[in-house]
Amino acid sequence: MFDKWRKYSYASQKNQRHHLLWIFLFFLVLFFLYNLLTSFVFSLWVLENDTMQPGLSSGDRLIFSSFAIPSLLAGIEILNPSLPFRRGNIVLVDMDGGEKKKMPLVIADGLIRFFTAQRISLFGNEERFYVKRLVGLPGDEIVMTNFILRVRPAGDSYSLTEFELSDKPYDVNIPQVPALWNEVIPFSGNMSRIVLGEDECFVISDDRSNTNDSRTWGPISADLIRGRALFRYWPLTKLGRP
Repeated sequence: MFDKWRKYSYASQKNQRHHLLWIFLFFLVLFFLYNLLTSFVFSLWVLENDTMQPGLSSGDRLIFSSFAIPSLLAGIEILNPSLPFRRGNIVLVDMDGGEKKKMPLVIADGLIRFFTAQRISLFGNEERFYVKRLVGLPGDEIVMTNFILRVRPAGDSYSLTEFELSDKPYDVNIPQVPALWNEVIPFSGNMSRIVLGEDECFVISDDRSNTNDSRTWGPISADLIRGRALFRYWPLTKLGRP
């Protein structure tokens, strides 16, 4: 009742408008910084399936690095540029191929992702991002036996298992398949020897019963790898490097 004078006060109304304007500018700057960071520095992702069992489970939340800046720098013809990831890394693969979308939709999608903590997107399943294990780098020779990969790095004279070439230990789920299945079926667990091209990488699921990876896609371009998993921040009982 004592505040009714505010609606008749020009100064009070002006201060209220300024207050609302500052709130709007605060969220605008916050949104801008969020998009800047997630585009060029890091991004947050929620794992939606169990294809990376036993190490990662559905619902795990991960921080991924962004390769936008390294990609831009590589385009300036730096001498002997190196890839910003290594064998054994968990990576984010964009099988959408980076198709161009209308800018108003991209901005609106960014707003929705921002206010829903990445859980809702305008594009739904159109953006096909996958979390996979990077096993092979350009020039590597790869063969699979009983769901385990052996890799001969480019220039080496011998091959090692995928685990020996990783800088961090990890486990995989090995499914049981009928003995008569041959290597032309991805679920067979065997794969003929392949040599990766100069811009090709090989990614695979830790749960080897899921073949939504390079066993069915084939080797992927290094440009499709959008980030490397840096840290798992949820659940709290599994905090740390994935």
